[in-house]
Amino acid sequence: MGKYVCDLCGYVYDPELGDPDQGVEPGTAFEDLPEEWLCPLCGATVEDFSPID
Repeated sequence: MGKYVCDLCGYVYDPELGDPDQGVEPGTAFEDLPEEWLCPLCGATVEDFSPID
């Protein structure tokens, strides 16, 4: 499970942390995020994220 960065604001989604404020449990891979999930900082969609190598 890799980290992903928002191309618009730089927020990093870390699957080890998840996003509890939006109901995403720790351990949730980026690929398994619900379609309606949005960047918690800027509201970008998952299409606006890129994997971090």
